[in-house]
Amino acid sequence: MFGFGLCSAENKRKGRMKGAAPGISAPCISHVHADLRPSILRGVTAAAAGLPPSPALLSGVKPALLISNGTAEDLIGAQLARLLRVPVRYSPLVGEGHAYGRVPGAVQVGRVLRLPSGGFPFGSLENLKGDLAAGLVGESLGQWQDAVRGARGAGVVVVVGDAYALMVGTLAARRASRALIHVQPLLSALYLEGLSLRGAMQELNALGANLPMPYELRLAAGARVVYVRDAPTANYYAARGVAARWAGSFAMDVLAAPERDLSRWTQGKPILALIPGSREDHRQSLPLMLLAAARLPELTPLVAWPHGWDAVTLPTGWTLEIQSETEAVADSGGVRVPLLRGAFGAVAHAADLAIGTAGTANEQLAGLGKPVVAFATSGPQFTTGFARRQGRLLGEALSVVEADADALAAEVRALRNDGPRRARAALAGMTRIGPAGALGVVAEEVHRAAGV
Repeated sequence: MFGFGLCSAENKRKGRMKGAAPGISAPCISHVHADLRPSILRGVTAAAAGLPPSPALLSGVKPALLISNGTAEDLIGAQLARLLRVPVRYSPLVGEGHAYGRVPGAVQVGRVLRLPSGGFPFGSLENLKGDLAAGLVGESLGQWQDAVRGARGAGVVVVVGDAYALMVGTLAARRASRALIHVQPLLSALYLEGLSLRGAMQELNALGANLPMPYELRLAAGARVVYVRDAPTANYYAARGVAARWAGSFAMDVLAAPERDLSRWTQGKPILALIPGSREDHRQSLPLMLLAAARLPELTPLVAWPHGWDAVTLPTGWTLEIQSETEAVADSGGVRVPLLRGAFGAVAHAADLAIGTAGTANEQLAGLGKPVVAFATSGPQFTTGFARRQGRLLGEALSVVEADADALAAEVRALRNDGPRRARAALAGMTRIGPAGALGVVAEEVHRAAGV
């Protein structure tokens, strides 16, 4: 994600920084191996294990400043914050940083930048124009200043994000003479698999997202340690002189346990998860997913819906029956499809396979061994280029087809009917994404850097 920052919870408009308050959570050290043997699946974070929070923090300890830039990055940063035994300040660089708001005692620093692209200004020319009009340049410069102020009095600076976030964090850490830890959940050496020169030329706007650019490697070399998303990427960094570690999957660390019982919806049939995603792509992808699901009567479709009911876009002739704040039903007159809010974990764990136009959510499903069928949208996130890149990352775990209901239904049915192919897809997803366990290791590194 490319993005920029926020301000303290009560003083957003004034851009003032409040004094740090303690975040209360227990640390977790998850044992992980350096390869992908099955035993690694035993590593879990404290949150996944349901351990109780620490009753108190060490007195007199300086806070950690967490800088992140994107929805997934905020989720990772917030989960890390829950594992820390030090107070937490946070500066999300794109949007509101809502994930941190659920961390007890965490204090927000910096100004808010709301981007029409959702943090993808270089995804298309239209994205860039919209973001520039929204104050991309001026507000972003202000966020750099906010981060520097937020680092003063902190014990350590932790960046969760891409090269841009690393630039902001590097400046803040250097000005405050603090240690810097980088959590890089985006880049993967797997993006280079099968990428020809011609393919790279077609993805020039994503060049820095396919592999670290020289300037990012130089910045990363100044960090105490860089945590990356998979072993091949750790090897790529290490070969270029960067102290990089792989300790598990950030995506799986933030995957919620099942939030509720879904038995009233399942009808005893295999479950097809419909994942339109958290970006505006959902306005194009949800109607197509519903039409595809209507062609698959042998499956029970469930939509994991992250938006309000007023954001639901339905195919022509369909209606929405709102049952509660968390449940609604899309009805074609013959097919009824539940839309469930706050239930992604339940839907993901219960699914047999999925149709998805999401970033992290698609990866989490693949990491659970659930094959994903995808199609490109007009954006802002799941464009043709994004779909190609995710396909290289997930390998056989992701099937990309044309944006057509019949094509989607046919691909889902083909996967359902081909056991060996489904097994290969499941293995590819679990192997490439890896198990949970990274953030417990990162938390202990933060504690060491902070002198705890």
